[in-house]
Amino acid sequence: MKPSKANFNKKKNNPDKTSQTTKISLRTVADNRKARYDFEIIDTIEAGIVLTGTEIKSVRASRINIRDAFAQIRGGEIWLQNLHISSWSSGGRWNHEPLRSRKLLMHSSEITRFASQAAQKGLTMVALKIYIKGHRAKVELALAKGRRRYDKRKVIMQRETDREIARAIRHRQF
Repeated sequence: MKPSKANFNKKKNNPDKTSQTTKISLRTVADNRKARYDFEIIDTIEAGIVLTGTEIKSVRASRINIRDAFAQIRGGEIWLQNLHISSWSSGGRWNHEPLRSRKLLMHSSEITRFASQAAQKGLTMVALKIYIKGHRAKVELALAKGRRRYDKRKVIMQRETDREIARAIRHRQF
């Protein structure tokens, strides 16, 4: 007996294929390690970045510097300042300006929550890292408070003592 065309076009319920989960690739492009040293991180959030064609090509090629990048709220929108994305070598006249302000994509409730917290004395929004998630560029923003010199020394001393404790535990024989 010959199967009909209708049977060929129907999808079969295969339990192996329906239980598969899609994996989203995550690749860090730039990391601001100095911000973790200079600031005490209070809260973090993920935001999308509005980029032009040559900018995303430079970001994917890791030609980016976020050392001095910070976020600012203007007119109910959040903008990323001082993010340096190098010009694309084959961009020609369509190349972008390396230090232009870039709009961040966040929900309005998240923007108001971050804005109210940042309005407190001494708090700022700094960029911690930029990464590619799926096919989109994302930035990890942090609400941070600046550290004083003695706070930085205390953090270094604490890190050193933690390393010594871990080393002593690792080398101790039972």
